[in-house]
Amino acid sequence: MSTQKEARYWLRVIAELYPQLKPRLQQLLAENEELIKIISSIIKSASK
Repeated sequence: MSTQKEARYWLRVIAELYPQLKPRLQQLLAENEELIKIISSIIKSASK
């Protein structure tokens, strides 16, 4: 499991356990998704 995917998993677990943190965790999840897209794009470009 990649680090970003693992981070996404744990952020979702924490959001379920601590609903009061959900708004902030949703922001972090969105940032995590953007990083995954950026890194994936870099990897695809580098492998060409």
